[in-house]
Amino acid sequence: MFFQQSQLLNTLPNQFFANLVKKVNAKIKAGNDVINLGQGNPDQPTFNYIVKAMQQATAKPINHKYSPFSGLASLKQAAADFYQQHYGVKVDPNKEIAILGGSKIGLVELPWALMNPGDTMLLPDPGYPDYLSGAALGQVNYQTFPLLEKNNFLPDYDNFDLSAAKKAKFMYLNYPNNPTGAAATPEFYQKTVAFAKKHHLGIVSDFAYGALGFDGYQNPSFLQAAGAKDVGIEIYTFSKTFNMAGWRLAFAVGNQSIISALNLIQDHLFVSVFPAIQEAGITALTSPQAEAEIQQLVALYQKRRDAFVEAALKIGWRAFVPRGTFYVWMPVPKGYTSESFADLLLDKVNVAVAPGKGFGTLGDQYVRIGLLVSPAKLVEAVGRIATLQLFDQEN
Repeated sequence: MFFQQSQLLNTLPNQFFANLVKKVNAKIKAGNDVINLGQGNPDQPTFNYIVKAMQQATAKPINHKYSPFSGLASLKQAAADFYQQHYGVKVDPNKEIAILGGSKIGLVELPWALMNPGDTMLLPDPGYPDYLSGAALGQVNYQTFPLLEKNNFLPDYDNFDLSAAKKAKFMYLNYPNNPTGAAATPEFYQKTVAFAKKHHLGIVSDFAYGALGFDGYQNPSFLQAAGAKDVGIEIYTFSKTFNMAGWRLAFAVGNQSIISALNLIQDHLFVSVFPAIQEAGITALTSPQAEAEIQQLVALYQKRRDAFVEAALKIGWRAFVPRGTFYVWMPVPKGYTSESFADLLLDKVNVAVAPGKGFGTLGDQYVRIGLLVSPAKLVEAVGRIATLQLFDQEN
């Protein structure tokens, strides 16, 4: 028997990058030496002190039982203490924190929990593609707002589409930004709160790369802005800060009514996260080793960024120099789209990059470079690209 999938599933966006993965895998299977700069998966292992904590936690019989539905109170307290320590933000762990099985869950389930079919949300272009999945599954409409290089890839509130702002219920922001590497400022977040209050707009800050700031820059939290908890939440994941992408652990923090709705929908979808993972998360947040490990990780990514940006500049390929994340956002040469340029690099020189089109219409003149290989490999990739003579090399 064949069972037709639901109409709801038919509304889901195509997974743009699945096609890229197929192309890359086919090249590798054929024996080609591919340098893969198209991925967004941390290449470093989880910090060892966290792994050891997990090993111990899995041996505890208490952790073989169901978790409390809304997660361990001790993890919520650790998250609250983390925000107090790093951002000076005081939150109630019982009412203003929700434990998530990865940040993607929170971002995708929020429209189900807080919007009605036909409501509108505002999403960045370019932006994280899975935001669109949340809109589809929540059966809500979305409008995009532009992130332009001339504005450092921040929304321009002075020239924003006010008709969109007035009818929208929520707005997603993501800084440090995937795919551009742009960073937010405290002043920007203060403007965001004022904009949100003026238009009765909820804010969802996707802070996935919050710990990854370059050149000594400390990325601000949205919640540091006065009045931020009145209008929104922030979602913090362990994936990038602690190299725990496969562990699937995150938390949402902020506005009590939003947190309550997220906890309620999760009561019906999950029984929280494996308690041993939550215990490891507590160790990640509270260990005195954490700060040194994170600083080393940021230094590694910055070394890679500098190696790539400097090598690219020598061949006349000028980057938007990122202040955070582990990506570099690069313009495509004239005469190419992001997809045709990516195909050219893969076919001719065995370098895989992520076409900007996968992040939105305004991304189509860029490609995203993942800083997830060694500096030597990044420089080698630029050397391969240089053989195509697509750029005006500097003397």
